[in-house]
Amino acid sequence: MRSVLSTDELAALSRGLPDWRLESDGKAISRTLKFADFKQAFAFMTKVAAEADRLDHHPEWSNVYNTVSIRLTTHDSGGLTQSDIKLARLIDKAALSI
Repeated sequence: MRSVLSTDELAALSRGLPDWRLESDGKAISRTLKFADFKQAFAFMTKVAAEADRLDHHPEWSNVYNTVSIRLTTHDSGGLTQSDIKLARLIDKAALSI
């Protein structure tokens, strides 16, 4: 099982991941992205899906037309772990490339 982030690590999230919102219970982060259209949103999700599968760490997400909402947490650890931070950074990078 992966270790959950410490209080100090959680406090530093806003500096390292400024586009992500820490949920009030500190157990998840979320972000909403808007793209030009459905095709771009789906291309983004396809790119992230491949990376998430490679990491064996998968997002909770939904898509409505050009909007993708993402929530990251590590269920088996009961909160945020370094796996979530790594995936968030990959998501940010993928968003810039679409």
